[in-house]
Amino acid sequence: MKIYILDACALMAVLYGEKGAKVVKSAFDEADRGIAKIIMHKANLLEVYYDLLRSLGKEKADSIMFEIKKRPIEINAEITDEIFVKAGQLKSSYKISFADSFALAQSIVSGGALLTSDHHEFDVIEGKENINFIWVR
Repeated sequence: MKIYILDACALMAVLYGEKGAKVVKSAFDEADRGIAKIIMHKANLLEVYYDLLRSLGKEKADSIMFEIKKRPIEINAEITDEIFVKAGQLKSSYKISFADSFALAQSIVSGGALLTSDHHEFDVIEGKENINFIWVR
């Protein structure tokens, strides 16, 4: 079974109808058909939530979060020792955000491909770590 890891910008591409949404929706379709699994670390979902709060307000943000929870996304709220160590190593080695270190660690630990558009943070990492990037744009 394919495993996809969502970072915040990939999910926001769908929510805001941005370029790249089609790639993420394709992963959702695969998950709906039972041929793929989608995982998102709760630290990355937090990035989505605070962006929604800032741009749309609490009522709309909470409504969208309710809809997100209906999607075929497994939200990982745990910080296992393995994710903790890997996220720490990545954060110390690269200039990445705290939340992005969780997306990368989740990808490595789960063996899933990271759906992202965050070239600014991740281009320098591609090819240096055991991470399969799927660029949504």
